[in-house]
Amino acid sequence: MATVNLSDYKPLNITNAEDFSIGIVFSEWNDFVTYNLRDAALEILEKEGVKKENIKLFTVPGAFELNYASMQLCKERKFDAVIAIGCIIRGETPHFDFVSSAVAQGIKDCNILTDTPTIFCVLTDDTKEQSIARSGGDLGNKGVEAAVTALRMIDFKKKLSDKKTNIGFGNS
Repeated sequence: MATVNLSDYKPLNITNAEDFSIGIVFSEWNDFVTYNLRDAALEILEKEGVKKENIKLFTVPGAFELNYASMQLCKERKFDAVIAIGCIIRGETPHFDFVSSAVAQGIKDCNILTDTPTIFCVLTDDTKEQSIARSGGDLGNKGVEAAVTALRMIDFKKKLSDKKTNIGFGNS
């Protein structure tokens, strides 16, 4: 079990965050969790300077559909990053294992097959209580971590692109 509060972060102070465009796709299944994750991600993105009009929200029915929606957003090449938000809670059948694995692989494919960083913000917990603890409860909110990761990956990509225009990569 995690012991770190996921909402603890230091401001990133990334330059030009107001120019970033971010797509957030979130599942309606287990919305008592996913909406909290979405709201925390939105709060951090705006706090870090991303303009509200540069953040687009998209809903899908369940976690499995995050793959299709995320890949479509990546293919559009309109977003600097995509955040995929979902919640899969273990049940009595192997369905949990199949869906969790498929979603993880699908988001991985977005990162490998496209040029858009796609952030995995899908809780895969054994119980409803664990999901609540990670979506605004005792352990903070994983949506915060997803937003920070998206911003850092956009910044990484931009710095990498800038270095390609210079001679060599240097040590910075």
